[in-house]
Amino acid sequence: MSTLDATGCATLMPAITAIAVRAALLVRGLAGKGDVHRKRDGSPVTEADLAAEAAIREELAHLAPALPFVSEEQAEDEAPCVGASNGSYALVDPLDGTREFVAGHDEYAINIAIMTDGRPILGIVAAPALGLVWRGIVGRGAERIAFAADGGVSSPQPIQTRKSPPRDIVVVVSRSHLDPRTQAYIAKLPRAHMMASGSAIKFGRIAEGTADLYPRLAPVRDWDAAAGHAVVEAAGGRVVTPQGQPLRYGTTARVIDGFIASGGQTELPANLSA
Repeated sequence: MSTLDATGCATLMPAITAIAVRAALLVRGLAGKGDVHRKRDGSPVTEADLAAEAAIREELAHLAPALPFVSEEQAEDEAPCVGASNGSYALVDPLDGTREFVAGHDEYAINIAIMTDGRPILGIVAAPALGLVWRGIVGRGAERIAFAADGGVSSPQPIQTRKSPPRDIVVVVSRSHLDPRTQAYIAKLPRAHMMASGSAIKFGRIAEGTADLYPRLAPVRDWDAAAGHAVVEAAGGRVVTPQGQPLRYGTTARVIDGFIASGGQTELPANLSA
């Protein structure tokens, strides 16, 4: 497959959204069922993770047979064959926020991104328990969609990031992974209000304008961030390294050294690296 640009991604967006919704309903139907196992890194994996990945992989292969596929559970057993400069590929986290899913919280998501030359172009974040999808194509705008238990979807609602106030900004933080560096960074913000949440839903809150800032100053895997990154940028925001530089994905380890997502006009501390 040739390298996908925004136009090519726009052609695929309706079908990939449908794939994400079907996977979301599959995951929601498996909530509270099956055993929890531990991967080599100690993180949990469930039947829902594996079932969603298999379903997404099969459907994407049917939709775009030449598009390489990289995902979290696949990477546990095999080294992905594509990197930062290998054109376009699909990057998937079939169940982002497995800890929240296991604990019975609603804050878990399915992340699907289309990557081109180390950057996300298309992003879809589906929240099974909330019945919501945030989606976007960089340079072409972002939308929010609601979906029902029968798979029916609402008309897309355009969304955009908001111009945040100079004080009292809303900062979304990880419920399970709030690290000391991120806490120190937030302490520099004037009268910040923290909103704890799990998974890539936090990117959706930035994109729709209900939150202003999402800092993560610890390493994170590519598939945890890329889809949300695309949605935030498509909605008018920005996602940069802790030092304020453009993010690049696709290293051998599939890890980025943290990020700061914002509404684009949010006032940030001068020392981004905390």
